[in-house]
Amino acid sequence: MKRTGLLGAAMLVVVAAWSAAGASRHLELRSRVELFRGSNQWSEASINYAFDPAKSALIVCDMWDKHWCSGANTRVAALVKKLEPVLETARSRGMIIVHAPSETMSFYAKAPQRQRMLSLPAFAPPAEMKITSPPLPIDDSDGGCDTPGDKEHRAWTSEHPGLKIAPDDYISDNGQEIYNLLRSRGIETVFYTGVHANMCILNRTFSIKQMTKWGIHCILLRDLTDAMYGPQDAPHVSHEKGTELVVEYIEKYWSPTALSGHLTRALQ
Repeated sequence: MKRTGLLGAAMLVVVAAWSAAGASRHLELRSRVELFRGSNQWSEASINYAFDPAKSALIVCDMWDKHWCSGANTRVAALVKKLEPVLETARSRGMIIVHAPSETMSFYAKAPQRQRMLSLPAFAPPAEMKITSPPLPIDDSDGGCDTPGDKEHRAWTSEHPGLKIAPDDYISDNGQEIYNLLRSRGIETVFYTGVHANMCILNRTFSIKQMTKWGIHCILLRDLTDAMYGPQDAPHVSHEKGTELVVEYIEKYWSPTALSGHLTRALQ
């Protein structure tokens, strides 16, 4: 199976399959459609998606306690304040919350939320779908930091303390472990939030790319993410515009997106 820019009617068929009978909530998703293959002319497509909170999970990606880029640190701190109420609502409506602060599992080695993840039975993933991945619309080859002088290094030790890890949540930074959870709990839809959209959210072992290749339905909460991009790099736009370009890229080639406010209203 090869995925290209041509979505059109095929997208509508896939969405219809996603909106299976029995799901109890409805959410507006945004995707991108290239009506004529090769034209590189894309239009927004809005889809009414039916989902069941009891068969949904929300993955918090790499919301670390500290980042090496001070600009990223500032934006993560602001994102935490927006994200925490969404997690509380999702959790209260039966959605599974997975905290995925990569490279910090030693910090959580004895946490019950980590031990419960490790105790799950293993499920063999299906053969991966062969999906093409066009180049990103931004240049992040220098690390993508927008605050000059910051040097790349490992600064993180845990998830940001402003995010609550509730007793029934899970902790993992491993795609196979998270796949085990999804299968053991019958999860059909996975929402992604956190950072960074062009790096970790796309490329970790539990990322949108990997889960999509395994046939999991992924949705990015586009107002609860950020990109690693500096205006000094191509295409030389603002950081905010660079993040928008990455979100559009994900909508074109990988998954639809939604707004967190629409999700919380759907969960009321």
